Amino acid sequence: MEVRYSYLKQQFENCEDLWDELKRFVPTGDFTLGKPLQEFERRFADLIGTKHAIGVNSGTDAIKLSLKALGVGFGDEVITTANTFVATVGAIAELGAIPVFVDCNDTFCMDVDLLERAITEKTKAIVPVHFTGYMTDMRKLLPIARKYNLPIVEDACQSILGSIDNKKAGTWGNAGAFSLHPLKNLNVWSDGGIITTDDDKLAETLRLLRNHGLIDRDKVEILGCNSRLDTLQAVVGNWLIPSAIDISNKRIENAEYYDKHLSKIKEITIPPRPADFRIVFHLYIVFAEDRDRLLEYCIKQGIESKVHYPIPIYRQKALSSFGYKEGDFPITDGHTKKIITFPCDQHLSVEQMDYVISTVQEFYKK
Repeated sequence: MEVRYSYLKQQFENCEDLWDELKRFVPTGDFTLGKPLQEFERRFADLIGTKHAIGVNSGTDAIKLSLKALGVGFGDEVITTANTFVATVGAIAELGAIPVFVDCNDTFCMDVDLLERAITEKTKAIVPVHFTGYMTDMRKLLPIARKYNLPIVEDACQSILGSIDNKKAGTWGNAGAFSLHPLKNLNVWSDGGIITTDDDKLAETLRLLRNHGLIDRDKVEILGCNSRLDTLQAVVGNWLIPSAIDISNKRIENAEYYDKHLSKIKEITIPPRPADFRIVFHLYIVFAEDRDRLLEYCIKQGIESKVHYPIPIYRQKALSSFGYKEGDFPITDGHTKKIITFPCDQHLSVEQMDYVISTVQEFYKK
């Protein structure tokens, strides 16, 4: 049996009604900031529970433009987590700002107990990363941010509809940044991103920034860039957004099935599952003994397992100038040797998950 990682073929194999929508849309010529985009922004804001949602080119731009709108610039320090994807750090660096890292804990998110010691007089913002479908503990983070008067941009790219105490990712900080990349839980057919906020002034600035700073065709209010979410992609988003809650529910159901059975294997450790967190499992990750050989064995058996990520971002060559060294963030370093990701998407069958579980069992028996 094969258990693939990408589910896109299944997700869009029966979408004749979407093709019909696209055929109706194309003759309108409404390709830039068009009505379907405005509709998608309204629907996304309603889904998350914010006043505003602003469509942009990517999740990376969602982080970058949010920081820029909040006044982050050259030489400023921005605190984030040491085990994130490169896009978080790239967004900070594009502004000429300096990423400052904090170690994670076993939820794969920032250990907020370590946050305050990373704050300096140069700190201008915090970017907590809601990694894998978990959330950073915003209940602890918010009082620290308020104490030092630091804005928060939530990197919620992997945690759409994740929540703590029923308060969703993207609603805690000044802004929430989401990705619509094809492999995200709510996706389009290309890169795409969206920013959520309740701040009217911030939303106005973000709408200017994403569209060259234009008030209209002839008036430039501020210097911006070209980072619009394509209206065509919004048509795709509008087709899929009614399924967003069902998608997250199915991923949660699949993760619970894995947890129930993999937890019986003594060489596998399930990460903490706090009862007050809604974890949406963009990635299903567990800790495994003899991880590298298990990964190799699963791949040979047709299971497309992965490691997110084998080399943490702070140790990558591109960040060598920041002076970090191996061992600076021991939990992050430890995870790179123990974590393994199994497919967990909404299209998996029970038979496929059983095959994953039995394959892991067979490996450790051998």
